[in-house]
Amino acid sequence: MNKYSVMQVIPHREKMVLIDSLDNYDVDSATCLVKITAENLFYDNTKQGVPSYIGCEYMAQSIAAFSGAHDLDNGKPVGIGFLLGSRKYQSNQPYFSLNSVLKIIVNQLYSEESGLRVFDCTIHDQNNELLAFAKINVFQPDNATEFLKRSYE
Repeated sequence: MNKYSVMQVIPHREKMVLIDSLDNYDVDSATCLVKITAENLFYDNTKQGVPSYIGCEYMAQSIAAFSGAHDLDNGKPVGIGFLLGSRKYQSNQPYFSLNSVLKIIVNQLYSEESGLRVFDCTIHDQNNELLAFAKINVFQPDNATEFLKRSYE
């Protein structure tokens, strides 16, 4: 496993980078971390936290980090992927609390040559308590620019 910064492994930029680090990864899984601060883009000052539905995007960006790390390991540029949807996203709380550290774990369950992938994803707190889970479907074509161009023709 190589050590990459989040900015190296995901195509997101500026404020849309919601995860803090790619903690580790292997052939089929990755673990990312995010600390909930008042500077988070979706932080709700009145609730002192980030709405838990943002966890779905934390999962998607963790999948992007997993994929981007593998792209870099294989000497390729980081590819662009698309979140197709989630199945059964469930959170055990309405908000991720201020100053909590979340551990997002993504495990690849299925992968096709076409770029379609399915991941089992969980979010845990610093005590390893399960806070949220889902199955996330993503699509990463070989050439996202060409794919988008064909989609709009």
